[in-house]
Amino acid sequence: MVNVLVTGANGQLASCLNDTIIVNSDYNYIFKNSSELDITNNKDLASFFKQNKIKYCINCAAYTAVDKAEQDRKQATKVNVLGAENLAIECSKINAILIHISTDFVFDGEQSKAYNETDSTNPKSVYGQTKLDGELKIKENLSNYFIIRTSWLYSEHGNNFMKTMLRLSKERDQLSIVSDQIGTPTYAKDLAIVILKIIETESTSYGCYHYSNEGVASWYDFAKAIFEIKNSNIEIIPIKTSNYPTPAERPIFSVLNKEKIKDNLGIEIPHWRDSLKKAILNLNNLTN
Repeated sequence: MVNVLVTGANGQLASCLNDTIIVNSDYNYIFKNSSELDITNNKDLASFFKQNKIKYCINCAAYTAVDKAEQDRKQATKVNVLGAENLAIECSKINAILIHISTDFVFDGEQSKAYNETDSTNPKSVYGQTKLDGELKIKENLSNYFIIRTSWLYSEHGNNFMKTMLRLSKERDQLSIVSDQIGTPTYAKDLAIVILKIIETESTSYGCYHYSNEGVASWYDFAKAIFEIKNSNIEIIPIKTSNYPTPAERPIFSVLNKEKIKDNLGIEIPHWRDSLKKAILNLNNLTN
């Protein structure tokens, strides 16, 4: 039996992994939240890795409060940098493979074409900088890693844009949504399937990858599609980023080029609108 550690067990990606794994397979998935296993505590982490003979570690643990991070750099750094470094060190000791989730926020958004894995990084926020620093710590300490940068993650689990929009549509008649930030919504369950494929095919094509759903959208487009699928009559008004100031600066353009992961893993990626329909259907099934 191959032991696979999944950190950040309470988050939406780990929840989607839990939904997607095949029970009674050759892999034993061990889900741990921060209170059960603190990735910033290298002593506890070392003991856990040794006792459980971990072969793969999927790091879904992260400090993701983008705006709060601007005033809480210390904690964001602790989780996103030190935590990633500790996991890389422990994986290195026992020749385990680390699958680490990163973000489109490592880019500044000033490019006009989809970002490749080799394009220059230039984070504009504390969150983006700590995620990039975490990537660098992994590369310094480990060779057997997959770093997967993703964008605009949502699902039927946890807190995310899709669920926020659906909640607000019950409370308001009108919403103003930013229309000049461009990227791609990513259904966490699609990403979970890709992560599991890396493990189950025993891929050794290590390195940094980009993954999101196919297609391009603004937050306004994303919201509009959510309400169309739900047949909601709420009015949405497109606004500029300048009309909705936030503590953390977001990339204006963060579309990711996925050719590398498609070629190396032989996968087809669903369009974001198709996956959104599945997510809303799954959410309906959970709540009904």
